[in-house]
Amino acid sequence: MRKPVPMRRPRRAVANAFAGLALVLAGLIPAAAAQRVDAPADLDWVLQRIVRPAPARTPFLELRGSALLKAPLRIVGEYRRPDDATLVRDVRSPYRETTTIANGEIVIQREGRGPRRFAMSRAPELAGLQSGFGALLGGDRLELERHYRVTVEGSRRQWALRLVPRDAAVAARVDEVRLRGRGSELRCIETQVAGADVQRTLLAGAVVDADGVDDTDALRALCQMAPTAVPSAR
Repeated sequence: MRKPVPMRRPRRAVANAFAGLALVLAGLIPAAAAQRVDAPADLDWVLQRIVRPAPARTPFLELRGSALLKAPLRIVGEYRRPDDATLVRDVRSPYRETTTIANGEIVIQREGRGPRRFAMSRAPELAGLQSGFGALLGGDRLELERHYRVTVEGSRRQWALRLVPRDAAVAARVDEVRLRGRGSELRCIETQVAGADVQRTLLAGAVVDADGVDDTDALRALCQMAPTAVPSAR
């Protein structure tokens, strides 16, 4: 039996997994207009729009900045959640790569290369991330707040859900994640990886809006919104 090949620095895998666990929500939130759009958003209201059973799939546009690039690198692909215990990240451009998280293992298959494997036990922060986003997908507020300090910002017209890991192993890898939306549409996910730049992933209407846009500030503006913070009641 082939032993898993250890990865010395799974930081990118952590960021991608975290964004992916959140990103599957994008295609699941209904497009219907929210009622009372100027009312303050709260955690229960957001969770009601996130809860959806598998299977699910959604396209994504991930933006990676670099001092060597005039514009962010665009990573285009699709996230699939065939069942409650499996997440697949399928990159289609500018390269081909499939990452599968299932059965306590992460498998990364890049075109022209052999698969790389490592156990979730080698990266306990990923297990924590998976548990936390499982709580999001399941609408389990108590479990979510057990894993994260949660802040809801803005109104139902324009809101953000900020998650700060409580677990030390997760916090060592990820400072925070913000899910940003308008009404019932989740539009962007920002993942602040410890010691690295923010990773932004556009989705839904934001992906359409990004078509033909190359300016870094303009792309950031498509993701970022500035609502007033409203701490979670618990």
